[in-house]
Amino acid sequence: MSNLFTPLKVGAYTLQHRVVLAPMTRLRTIQPGDIPSPMMADFYAQRASKGGLEIIEGVSISLTARSYLGAASFYHDGQVAGWKAIADAVHAKGGRVFMQLIHGGRQSHVEMTGGVAPLAPSVVPFEGVALTKDGFVPASPHRVIELEEIPGIIEEFRIAAQRAKDAGFDGVELHGANGYLIDQFIQDGSNKRTDAYGGPIENRVRFLREAVEALISVWGADRVGVRISPSGEWGDISDSDPVATFTHVARVLDSYKIAYLHVIEPRIKGDDTLHEGQQPVAVKFLRPHFSGQIIAAGGFDGESAEAIVAMGDADLVAFGRHFTSNPDLPYRLRHKLPLTPYVRAAFWGGDETNYSDFTNYEEAQAA
Repeated sequence: MSNLFTPLKVGAYTLQHRVVLAPMTRLRTIQPGDIPSPMMADFYAQRASKGGLEIIEGVSISLTARSYLGAASFYHDGQVAGWKAIADAVHAKGGRVFMQLIHGGRQSHVEMTGGVAPLAPSVVPFEGVALTKDGFVPASPHRVIELEEIPGIIEEFRIAAQRAKDAGFDGVELHGANGYLIDQFIQDGSNKRTDAYGGPIENRVRFLREAVEALISVWGADRVGVRISPSGEWGDISDSDPVATFTHVARVLDSYKIAYLHVIEPRIKGDDTLHEGQQPVAVKFLRPHFSGQIIAAGGFDGESAEAIVAMGDADLVAFGRHFTSNPDLPYRLRHKLPLTPYVRAAFWGGDETNYSDFTNYEEAQAA
């Protein structure tokens, strides 16, 4: 039997297969008030499967947490119905759905934050970008998060987690990857603080700890996941000793007994660039330090996904690019059917074209 298609208990839930829809920023939140659009509900419904797991694209926890025009967010009550429609659509297909929560930190622009300077653990020059009505532009100058402001940001994570619960989701994932705020605190290239949130790794993970604890206070540990990118470069992120840093992160997260650890492999540098030939290594060095379920993400196809699960380095595999153009990806992988090529030009922004208009294999054959 295929390793990808055996049941697995992940936190509070038993999944029927191990092919996960990865969180992908698709920039289709185009309605006034940042309300999720009906085509987003169509997209997630099409990719739902019985006993499968979907992780919703990074959802900004506040107005000031936003980085990209059209990206998902959940910071006011008017958005509840739109998100509930998405959760209901996935559940109608028998799937499970987690919402990924994000704060962009310094990777933002005043047009996206309501006019306030983007926040960061420290002021460090970097070449980050944000997406505004004028397209991708250099990020606005950022400012240091003052010590007394931190509890308020942690509370924003908690409130967003509660909103996800109220909208009918099955759990939440903390976005601790790709150079966004959590990652900025973790890595010493972006965290130059000298207080309780900077310096040694024990201090640099304090913000992560507090955010995780806020999510657990709403959901319980078995409905919370965390995503990290030990080799990520997006947003000029860096660390002087990433192996030591992220093995410590893995041990910290293991102590909470969260549902899963979601790891982006170094083949994906954060901007969807795929480094062909690069082997998955991140989950291998983290596996001894995390006893729960591990999701691997980054450049996998059916064969390499089978292999990494068979080796035991990962328990599930998240797919992004191939899922964009193959709504029935688990079915195609299980039956070794050809995949529809993805359309990179439609990844970030647009309408239904090359987003929610792809057909499943049987429909394509009939046509």
